[in-house]
Amino acid sequence: MGFSLTVNGDRLSCAADPAIPLVDILREELHLTGAKPVCREGFCGACMVLVDGEPMPSCLLPAALADGRDIRTVEGLAPHGQLNRIQAALEAADAVQCGMCFPGMVVTLTHLLATRPDATRDDILMVLTGNVCRCTGYERIVEAALLALTTT
Repeated sequence: MGFSLTVNGDRLSCAADPAIPLVDILREELHLTGAKPVCREGFCGACMVLVDGEPMPSCLLPAALADGRDIRTVEGLAPHGQLNRIQAALEAADAVQCGMCFPGMVVTLTHLLATRPDATRDDILMVLTGNVCRCTGYERIVEAALLALTTT
């Protein structure tokens, strides 16, 4: 049984089992490996994608239920070869550690910047509660997000 997905603006056909989690389709069928299947329970944030503009753990969404919805992965957040504001700020702040959690953080923070241009430090801390990082104390990540809020 086949189905279609719209991922990063492209309509794609999939022949995989429609009950497979979206994260597995993204990684195995579409070769978009930014979303990481870490906990597979929806609490770590490493597999976060935007679904119809809202952050969602892709490990919890059966791929067939993504049909007809706009899926945006970390790979689709900026034009090819460029960085979006949060990506550039994270790089400038040297906030990247091992990279396992970062795609999910980029997705979450990109959504925050798009929907809350007046976000505060507390807002940043609140949205990052859904993104677990084992390498860092988050301070450089928060500073980068604050920097991104002040740049256009």
